[in-house]
Amino acid sequence: MAEGFVFALADDLSGAAETAALLMSSGGAARIALSGPPYPVGPPVLVADLDSRHHPRAGDLVREALRHAAGRRVFVKIDSLLRGNVAATAAACLDTPAVLVPALPAAGRTVVGGVPYVHGVPLRETRAWHAERRPAPASVAAALGATPSTLVPLATVRAGHAALTRALGKAAGRVAVCDAQTDHDLDAIVAAALEACPGTRLIGAGGLAAALGRTSPTGTSPTGTPPPLDPPPSSHRPPAGMPLLVVVGTADPGAATQARLLTEHGAATPVPLSTSDLGTPRAAARRVRAALATAPTVLTVTVTGPPPPALTSSLGRIVADALAGRPAKLVLTGGETARRVLDALAVQELRPMAQIHHGAVLSHTPQGHTVVTRPGSFGDRDSLLHIVTHLSDPEPERLT
Repeated sequence: MAEGFVFALADDLSGAAETAALLMSSGGAARIALSGPPYPVGPPVLVADLDSRHHPRAGDLVREALRHAAGRRVFVKIDSLLRGNVAATAAACLDTPAVLVPALPAAGRTVVGGVPYVHGVPLRETRAWHAERRPAPASVAAALGATPSTLVPLATVRAGHAALTRALGKAAGRVAVCDAQTDHDLDAIVAAALEACPGTRLIGAGGLAAALGRTSPTGTSPTGTPPPLDPPPSSHRPPAGMPLLVVVGTADPGAATQARLLTEHGAATPVPLSTSDLGTPRAAARRVRAALATAPTVLTVTVTGPPPPALTSSLGRIVADALAGRPAKLVLTGGETARRVLDALAVQELRPMAQIHHGAVLSHTPQGHTVVTRPGSFGDRDSLLHIVTHLSDPEPERLT
């Protein structure tokens, strides 16, 4: 197995970018593939966005991608709120030992007794699944459905390395679902899982990816000293004069609040669309193009009732038409929105550079775009304002 080299799979693009940034935190270069296989073989961290969160053949996509792991350690990114094809994804990983931990302590998302919590409230009692067509699962085991699993409770996670390693080793043929409340818990799980079986497939959210990055650093020099994460700070800055467009396609209510704050501070011109506007994409694109000619612009969609199935694809076409082939600075909230916009722009690869804040990952594309992706449910009220301010600031600034 290539020590420190990681092949990660993600079910959506914002999660792929989050994973890449967390795994490259010790200095290894990363690439995010939006197409394939075949995948590039060079970078220490390779993340494939399978775009599988709502795909009817998600399990098959995961199995096919895993055939290209090429001796690397495998990390499989799932949603920390357990949305999407969690059961099919986990089942596709069970030909080797698999450990699943959806906890993301940095966002207040924990698992105790196999029950997922959001800021101490059971997931099923929150509104985190309000845009889904089914209720949130009451437990991780419920999200896994018929996929065999066994719970590794918090007491075992904290019982010491030897006890946790033994517990994970006994989960053969089943997904080991681990409780976790802190980053220390996640570090202990990763260390024990890799000792129990070096080929263990780690399935989880960004918290587990960060733990893998800390436990299994990439890109270390022969002396063992990791090189800096980022190139010189000035290389993070897109050329002056590029249009800046924020696209809010997520249904998360927090993102709508962030977009309002952005316009209230005069940081972006609003271009609100209704679902009927999506039926006239050329007219919508003209509105976006006109706004971009004078100021940074934020594009939002007001949806009444269930969202139309082609909403994000329509947004992608509108953005591509509005840009008309020009490189741009793009802030894309929500994984599906980000993927559909970049598909419309024929982007097949991202080179992640750094995070502006957790989950808000700045990347470059071969076409010259600067792209910030971010999960729709992430960020404080000023998240979009922070991102736009950074991209608008001509002075170099070190990212973390």
